[in-house]
Amino acid sequence: MPETLHEQLMRMASHVRDPQRHAPPPGIEARRLAVYRQLFFGNVESLLAGSFPVIRASLGTLRWRALVEAFYADYRSHTPLFTELGGEFVAFLEQGVKVGHPMPLWLAELAHYEWVEGVLLLSDSSDPPHDPEGDLLEGIPLLSPLAWPLAYRWPVSDIGPDYQPHEAPAQPTLLLVRRDADLRVRFSRLAPLAHALLASLQAHHWAGRQHLERLSEAVAVDSATLLPQGLALLENLRAQGVLLGTRA
Repeated sequence: MPETLHEQLMRMASHVRDPQRHAPPPGIEARRLAVYRQLFFGNVESLLAGSFPVIRASLGTLRWRALVEAFYADYRSHTPLFTELGGEFVAFLEQGVKVGHPMPLWLAELAHYEWVEGVLLLSDSSDPPHDPEGDLLEGIPLLSPLAWPLAYRWPVSDIGPDYQPHEAPAQPTLLLVRRDADLRVRFSRLAPLAHALLASLQAHHWAGRQHLERLSEAVAVDSATLLPQGLALLENLRAQGVLLGTRA
């Protein structure tokens, strides 16, 4: 029985994705199929190379190509948008990579670190209703949608071709990434207390005083001692634009 058009297209797609495991559809020259594969794979590889330049440089040509080939052959993306391909690549790495070449343990975290910059750069998020002059202790502090606290086991901001650690350090890498009004994405290191406060603001709609009281319990510091320091930190974050003010 002749194959349907759908079956032919699926066989062709499978072969273009992974010619080693999937036979080509009958009646199409191998030369033409090779052109299709080169075109499609080349586009994907080029997009990923532009989004993850540090990973590409750190892995080298052989391992980078093997990684992209594994992604291209095995992963099923949930979006057709090229602008979201980086997020699909991060999800692929977080699932665990099965590649013929050994991959570093920090790979998924470094991919997330590189991906975040592009996400914030392209974000069209708008500010929720808020009071920019609101009381940050009694009101509910509002974190900007363009400011993300991040925590990594690996020192992702230092990893590159010349530094590739084999063991994660004892202390995590705590970062704040934000997009400024000039549309530049900036990364800055955070002290543990500042990161804990930002993560709490991100997770809970509590009054500022409640955030600080919970933190004082977590670090076993008297709340009367922590509150003035915490309020100063909240005000500093508002001055930087990390906090928009309080929820309306």
